[in-house]
Amino acid sequence: MSTAAHRTLVLGGARSGKSGHAESLMPAGAVRYIATSALDPDDTDWADRIEEHRRRRPAHWTTLESASGPGLAELLRAGGPPTLVDDLGTWLTTELDAANAWDAPRGTIGTRCDDLVDAVSGHAGMLVLVSPEVGLGVIPETRSGRLFRDEIGALNGRLAQVCDEVLLSVAGLTVRLK
Repeated sequence: MSTAAHRTLVLGGARSGKSGHAESLMPAGAVRYIATSALDPDDTDWADRIEEHRRRRPAHWTTLESASGPGLAELLRAGGPPTLVDDLGTWLTTELDAANAWDAPRGTIGTRCDDLVDAVSGHAGMLVLVSPEVGLGVIPETRSGRLFRDEIGALNGRLAQVCDEVLLSVAGLTVRLK
């Protein structure tokens, strides 16, 4: 795939293969990997998942963590080599936490989502975004679960509109939606 302006959104459920597929889309050579989750030393399961992703990535990729330092939209606006963002679900959770928005009305972090969609829309290079597709199951029992599902669903829909390509991974298989 060319490194010219091209934005791809890879959607999928947990353990669907979305991250691995997104990684396979990246060209040989320099790649900027933006990890949206920070390591929590008290959560060994999460640490194991992060380590699994780290082992899979080529050593020559540059990894940035958007959970500490510049925000994701700012990193995307800065440009750079082909970029992979994994994943928008953890980015959204971090944003909801930062805004103390779990009990706030839906749309409370709308300006942050607007900023991200704007940065993706204006991204001039190759960009691959990984995001969970969570609207295919039961309605979450908790308010926070429903809030997350609604917010990520709305964000995914907006990003699908500004991306050149949208893929869906299910059971290790990926299909092109757009």
